[in-house]
Amino acid sequence: MAKKRDRFVEVYSQGLTNVEKIIVDTQTGVNYLLAASTLTTGCGMSILVDADGKPIVTPID
Repeated sequence: MAKKRDRFVEVYSQGLTNVEKIIVDTQTGVNYLLAASTLTTGCGMSILVDADGKPIVTPID
């Protein structure tokens, strides 16, 4: 049986209290930024875009 690949994978992470992560959708290649803060117990997620406002897409094999 083939192993099922995760839909979202974390490709970058920084920070301990204020955390920023880049997450890639393995089906579409679209990159997302996830930002979270334990000081304010908040988080947010947004599509990463280039200088022209187009989504950043990672090529999928």
